[in-house]
Amino acid sequence: MPEESITKKDVQELLSEQTNTILTAVDERLRNVDKKFENIDKRLDGVSDNFLEVDKRFEGVDKRLEELSEQFSLLQKSVDAYAVKADKFFQELVMLSQKVDRHEKWLHQLAEKLGVKLQY
Repeated sequence: MPEESITKKDVQELLSEQTNTILTAVDERLRNVDKKFENIDKRLDGVSDNFLEVDKRFEGVDKRLEELSEQFSLLQKSVDAYAVKADKFFQELVMLSQKVDRHEKWLHQLAEKLGVKLQY
């Protein structure tokens, strides 16, 4: 049986075939990865459109909150003004009550000195 020896050419051919096989497999996988990234890009494009819509909605919400804040501020000022008026009114009422009590006391003193009996 003749002995076959592996030549440098045989090794190069074998390596060339293996290299081609590996490169083909890597190329195929890279194409699949490219397709997946294309799909992801398409999905992200749709998502970015949704984000733009959400941003627009938030702008509307922000404007509405600013309006509500202004209205609430006006309401607070109105309530504060009313509270000041109510406080002044109650102070005047207390003073008036004290004045009436003082007058009532004087009337009783006068009635007693005059000998008049007051009826309620």
